[in-house]
Amino acid sequence: MMDNQLFAGTESAYLGKMIAEFYGKSLGSIEIQKFSDGEIAPYYTESVRGNRVFLIQSTIPPSDNLFELCLMIDAAKRASAYKAIAVIPYFGYARQDRKDKPRVAIGAKLVANILTAAGADRIMTCDLHAGQIQGFFDIPVDHLDGAAVFVPYIRKLNLDNLLFASPDVGGVKRTRAFAQHFNAEMVVIDKHRTKANEVAEMRIIGNVEGKNVILVDDLVDTAGTICKAAKIILDEGALSVRAFCTHPVLSGKAYENINNSVLEELVVTDTIPLRQESDKIKVLTVAELFAKAIKSVTQDGSISELFI
Repeated sequence: MMDNQLFAGTESAYLGKMIAEFYGKSLGSIEIQKFSDGEIAPYYTESVRGNRVFLIQSTIPPSDNLFELCLMIDAAKRASAYKAIAVIPYFGYARQDRKDKPRVAIGAKLVANILTAAGADRIMTCDLHAGQIQGFFDIPVDHLDGAAVFVPYIRKLNLDNLLFASPDVGGVKRTRAFAQHFNAEMVVIDKHRTKANEVAEMRIIGNVEGKNVILVDDLVDTAGTICKAAKIILDEGALSVRAFCTHPVLSGKAYENINNSVLEELVVTDTIPLRQESDKIKVLTVAELFAKAIKSVTQDGSISELFI
């Protein structure tokens, strides 16, 4: 009789354990062995034959985490698992989703090809940098929405004169969905980059005066854009500024930037574990959201009911 098993990779061990608890099962037993030169060798210490296995791993840099997931998929298929479902809370390389200049790689498509070649039968992820990345796969993709955990928290804040802001033009669709749900207005931050992680110019399209503003984005990396946008918004007469970003990449001077910023708080999820704590960073868990999605898949149910 087919069973459903959940396993977690090295980088998502804590989140995987929480997902398993919400799902109602213990994590399966897997050993991730490493040779002295860093070579990875995963080994399932229990049978997966004929079962549907869910492999939980965020593909956070370095690329070892992506390759570890691929090896887990390959090992499961070679051990005669019925299906190998890659549960990727944070899908790395998603920012490389198109050719924005000549002679560049489309990293998101390459990762999709690699996961498929490794033997993944299905992908489950959350808040892709660009929704159309789902089309890079020829296998089913369950694209969960971080709004499911953010919206209840925003309601509890009970803020008057609420206004949502997109930190760039690319995030307008995501921000508009929040604004429509709360029957609020939205503004857009128009920014110009000279190179990656460096903003040269920024201005607000819309009026923020007298508003409690919530910046919405899929991820926060160095936090330079978010912190600079927050200061401009406050300078333009806003009452307060908060930021809600699903994936806390938080590289470089991110923690320093956030701690020194005018942000009331930065609200993120646990798709990526924090490297250090900060009084300004609030973490919400997506474990229950993923557990419900996994249960829906195993019971041939609908994923759409999980969306706000």
